[in-house]
Formats: sequence, structure tokens, C-alpha cells
Amino acid sequence: MIINFSIQNFGSVKDKQTLTFEADKSDHLENSYIIHTNGLRLLKIALIYGANASGKTTILKALEFFRDIVLEPETKKTNELNFQPFLFDSETPNQNSIISIEFMANDTKYSYEVEFFRKAVVNEILNFYNPNKANVYKRTTNINNQFTKIKFGSKIKIDKTIEKNLEANTLWNNTVLGGFLKTNVDVKELKEAVEWFDNYLNPLIYTETQLERFVTSKIDKGELSKLDIINILKKADFHISDIVIQEDEKEIPAGLIDFLKAQIKDSPDTVKKLEEKGKISTMKIEFEHTVNDAKYTLPLEMESQGTRRFYGFAGLLALLIKNSTVFPIDELESSLHPDLYTHFILSFLLNTERSQIIATTHNREILDNKDIFRSDAIWFTDRNDNCSTELYSLADFDSSIVRNTTNIYNAYKSGKLKATPNLGDNFIHLNI
Repeated sequence: MIINFSIQNFGSVKDKQTLTFEADKSDHLENSYIIHTNGLRLLKIALIYGANASGKTTILKALEFFRDIVLEPETKKTNELNFQPFLFDSETPNQNSIISIEFMANDTKYSYEVEFFRKAVVNEILNFYNPNKANVYKRTTNINNQFTKIKFGSKIKIDKTIEKNLEANTLWNNTVLGGFLKTNVDVKELKEAVEWFDNYLNPLIYTETQLERFVTSKIDKGELSKLDIINILKKADFHISDIVIQEDEKEIPAGLIDFLKAQIKDSPDTVKKLEEKGKISTMKIEFEHTVNDAKYTLPLEMESQGTRRFYGFAGLLALLIKNSTVFPIDELESSLHPDLYTHFILSFLLNTERSQIIATTHNREILDNKDIFRSDAIWFTDRNDNCSTELYSLADFDSSIVRNTTNIYNAYKSGKLKATPNLGDNFIHLNI
């Protein structure tokens, strides 16, 4: 589980901004919102509101970037890291960026921080608490000779030869955890940290992310129950009585093999097997609808965008209930009716135990209902005068602005909580 997450000099974020899942002292909606672990009270959900271009998605992109530099280390030391520092300043483009995270993995608390710029990881530190704070490793990089130096903590027993191999495999633009993936070494704490990024923290789901094939493949492999997905869809008022999955083989279109050979440089064996097979497998998905006791099927492509979106979300919900995992979601309300949006959030809160969601949203209706939200689960992004992102929680406001009797929705609309667009008038004069 994520405890907290901090970003500095990344995208629209200039100064250090921190989002925490640690709950405040309020016991409001305790049973549905709070995960109790190792003396911590962690929230299941964080919803980020704010105007367009205020930096909401940047928060999620930073989290995904962090995941990528751990799980997908660069293979060449000449490759640059795929991000931009804060650019609306004369100094920050030449300064290092920092991302840090505290998380729970197998009931052990870890803190992990990486300092970097486009060409290299400069410093890196991983600590764990068992129960007291102890260092796993500290990493520094000699920028002149592009060499990584790793120093393990006193509680970590590792052979010097293995340590040198790990240093050799950790290129200056890799994290140590990324280097660990390329090294035949068994270090419990490194393994737990890498597995947390791989198994708990999922890739960012954008509005254009096609979840249908992902969920269908999970059903086809038996990792999700089709009946569970249908049940979730029925509870959301979709009259879907069955999901029909058919696998078909077709001849490979002319030119596809040559295209794949040019595009997939790192997996020649995959292309070779496909070429030898001579056919490509496709998956056909149809939804069965029962109307007046009669059954009708529609191809997935003919379903509404909202139906397709919630089919994907039904799969996510099943995974969140079944496993301990976190999904970052951009614009959670996209293609969903406000009631369906609320239904999804409540279904998540009431049925999960140790999973989390961090999502951006423009749906303000939930702010008007204290029966379904906690103040510490609501976050805002605002654009400062220097165009940098400021991140803060609704729980940060004192009683002079937000009282128990305050209508949060009206307070937000009126600008008392900031994070709203500063719009001009509606008259537009064109130069004709």
C-alpha cells in the first residue's frame, strides 16, 4: 500500500509536493475508508480535483515514471530518462528532480527516494523499518566517469562479488532496483521492493486506455471470473446476461511481418514464431443482452462508450476486491454517468480490504455528500503565479474556511478552496 508520495521538479511540479494516504484523526466512515496495517491508518482512495492544466495528471504521471524506471531500466547508458523538469524557470531545467515514496510491502514499511536528471540517476536510497529504520542501500553516481557506487546497510548481508556485479549492471541511468532485475542475486529487501512496484502498483489508466482486451484476457486465462464481471455489470444497471469470448485465427496480413521486424527489435523470437505459424490469433468479444426473455448479442464495438468503459472498470473492481493492488486512474468519471461514478466508488470502498485508487476527476457532485466522502481523501491541484502546481488536501483547511456545516461543493464553486479555472468573459472578438 502507498503511505505517501512526493515529487519535486517534475513536469508542472516545481517545489516539493506530497500526497499522503495517511488518514487524519477523524473516524468518519472509518470502516469503509480505512486500512489498518502495522499501526497505520491508510486511506483506500485519493481523488484529485483541479482546473485543466493545473497538474492533476502530472501527479499520476510521476508515479508511473517512478514505476517505469524500476521495472523497465534503460538498456543503453546513452539513453535519456523520459521526463521533463519544470521548464517555466531559468534554474530548474538544470537542477535535479526528486521522487520519493513510502509503501507497505509484505507488512514491512519501506521508504525509497531517487534523485535524477535526464541523463542519469544521481542519488538513490532505500530504507526499511523492521520495526526501526534501517538502510538497505545508498547509491551515488560519479557523473564524470558515469559509474554507479552502491553501499549496503549494516543489516544487509551480501557478498562483495555480488555487490560488484550489481554495480556493473546498474547503469548510470538505471535505478539499483532496475539493475537488480538484470542481476542473478537474491536480496530479500530488493526483491520485496521490486515486487511491490510490479505486483501492487499498476500502470496509469488514461481516458483512452482500452481496458476491454485487458479484462477479457484475464477472464480467458481464468484470472477473473466471468460470472463476477457479469454480476458487477448487472448491479450497475447494464442488462448484460453473458460475455461471449471467441478466439479465431486469421491469415497474417501482407507486410505485417516486415513491419513487426522493424518495430520489435528486442523480441526477434516472437516475430519468428509468428512467421512460422503463418496465422494470427484474434479475440472476438460479444455481450449478450436479455430483453423480454429473449437473448441478443452485440459485438463489443457496437456497445456504447460508457458500457465499454464500465466493462473495463468492472474488471478493475474485481481485481481490487480479489487482490491487494493500486490503480492510478486519470479522469475517473470519463464516459460515466455521475450516479454510475458514485456507484463505482462506493462499490470499491465497501468491498475491498487492502487495495487503493488514486484518481483525477472533474466530478464535483461527490463533494456535496458527506455521507460518502472524507475530507482527507479529497485533494486539489492549483496553478500558482509561476505556473507551478500546488497540491493540497481538503483536510488542510482550518475551521475559518471549512466547518462541519460547510457545503463543500458550494465552497469549491465559489473559489474558497481555490483550484478552479480563472475564466474570462464569454464575448469573443475575432480578427476578420
